[in-house]
Amino acid sequence: MNQAFFIAGTDTEVGKTTVAAGLLHAARLAGLSTAAVKPVASGCALTAQGLRNDDALALWAECSLSLSYDEINPLAFEPAIAPHLAALEAGRILDLEALLGPVQRVLARGADFTLVEGAGGWRVPLAAQANLSDLPLALGLPVILVVGVRLGCINHALLTAEAIARDGLPLVGWVANLVDPHTARLEAVLATLDARLPAPCLGQVPWLASADATSVAAHLNLAPLV
Repeated sequence: MNQAFFIAGTDTEVGKTTVAAGLLHAARLAGLSTAAVKPVASGCALTAQGLRNDDALALWAECSLSLSYDEINPLAFEPAIAPHLAALEAGRILDLEALLGPVQRVLARGADFTLVEGAGGWRVPLAAQANLSDLPLALGLPVILVVGVRLGCINHALLTAEAIARDGLPLVGWVANLVDPHTARLEAVLATLDARLPAPCLGQVPWLASADATSVAAHLNLAPLV
């Protein structure tokens, strides 16, 4: 079964990694082999082993295939800023070619379930006029959208879904991740998203005091994907 998906978010800090790790954990529980790539990450800590990103480490922990950290996160930058700006400060060119090869090598490992996680929202810039959204387009990856549920999320979700469709990629599922536990009229917001987004909802993740992969997986449904 070798299935791969691109994880996109409606914005930064909406729980893409939380949901991605949960999906990988759910896939492992279903007996599937798993792999993941966080092609570019900013906001990395300098360790004795080199730059390390918490999101990439969380994905790495849910990969059943034996992958090195550099395979999971080939491009790591220390400042917690937009990746193209972090790359510029580091004297690197962050273009599509720099990302394609590393992702293709992980996809070639042939895991049953592979996730490629983006950075920020859908239109994160790369060098020149390229965007990170060009990566799933070049690879032909279907998209899973993580909606950070808070005030304004309906607009962000619908605009992102429109952009994904305009780019010619299928949106195969979305996950509601409650990032603001005080979101007003929550049930009505979720009902509006469910009615308007052109893909099945893979789960609603509530506000969790400890949002680890195991607890998040309990709120997700892989059936529409696998």
